[in-house]
Amino acid sequence: MNHEHTTQRQNRTKTHFRHALIELTKKMGYHHVSVKDIVDYAAYNRSTFYIHYKDKMDLAEDTLITMLGGLEQSVGNPYIPGQKVYTANLKSPSFNIVSYIYTNRDFFTLIKYEDTLPGLHTRFPQTILKIYQEQFEFETIDHAPVNMDYFKKYTAYGFYGLLKYWIRDDFKESPEVFIKEVIELSRTHMHSVRYVGGDRI
Repeated sequence: MNHEHTTQRQNRTKTHFRHALIELTKKMGYHHVSVKDIVDYAAYNRSTFYIHYKDKMDLAEDTLITMLGGLEQSVGNPYIPGQKVYTANLKSPSFNIVSYIYTNRDFFTLIKYEDTLPGLHTRFPQTILKIYQEQFEFETIDHAPVNMDYFKKYTAYGFYGLLKYWIRDDFKESPEVFIKEVIELSRTHMHSVRYVGGDRI
C-alpha cells in the first residue's frame, strides 16, 4: 500500500511538471523555458525535478509519450475487438479520439505554436497514422480496390488536417458538431471499419 501511495505521489508530481511545461511553452516558447521556470511554476524545488527528469528535454519527451500514448489507448474504448461498424451507423462514441483531444486540449493546443515541444508537429499525425495502421481495417465504398496503405495515409493525414484546423480555431465547433462533420465525410469514401485492437498498457 505504501508503494502504491508513493507511485501515486510520483505520478502527481510528474503531472504537475508536465502541466508547467505546457503552460510555459504557450507563454514563452519552448526554447525560452528553463528548468528554473518549470520548478517555480509547479511550486517544487530543483532537486525534486531532477529525481524525475534529467533535463527539460527529458520532461518534454515524457509529456509527448504520455499524451500521445493516451491518444492511442483512448481510440479502442468504444469498440469490441473484431467488431465491424458500418459508416452509415457511426455515432459520436465511435470517435473517442476527438473526445480525448478535447478533454486534453491544454496539451493539444500546443500545435498552434511554432516554438513548441520538439517533435510534436510530426509525431501527432504519425500517431494517428499508427492508430489507423495497427488498430483498424477499412472497407471502401462498393469494395473499390485501392492501395490500402495509401488509403490509410490519405485518411489519417486528412483527419489530422481537420483536427489541426479545429484546434487552431480554438475548438469553436463543439466536439459533437465536429464529429458529425467527420462522420459525414467518412461516409463518402468508407463503407465500414473493423476494430482489430492494439497494444494496451
